[in-house]
Amino acid sequence: MSKIMTPKEVLNSVVEGINTGDLNSLMMLYETDAYFASQPGQLAKNPEDIRQSLRSFIDLKGKLDLKVKRILQASNLALVISEWSFSGTGSDGNPVNMTAKSADVLRKQPDGSWRFVIDNPWGTD
Repeated sequence: MSKIMTPKEVLNSVVEGINTGDLNSLMMLYETDAYFASQPGQLAKNPEDIRQSLRSFIDLKGKLDLKVKRILQASNLALVISEWSFSGTGSDGNPVNMTAKSADVLRKQPDGSWRFVIDNPWGTD
């Protein structure tokens, strides 16, 4: 994965990381003090909690599809609005299907790459 990414490329990297189960590459997309909305109204506030939330997604062994709808950039911050869907299998063997609109905040790093400050896959829910 190249270091220089646009906010859209960061979101595409999330899809690739979830779909291939590459947790370590996913973690590289987050600032150390980033927040992740693991469920509507629930925030993971440290790297280990974010790792655990992402791992639970990967454990569903599914496919994530995501389309970036809008990017609002101001200086070194970007608000990225996306629509996503996910189909996988729960630990009980039943199908798991989710869809939502995400609202994410990314910050440009000193090396020119972008990382999540706030990853909110549940958008305004």
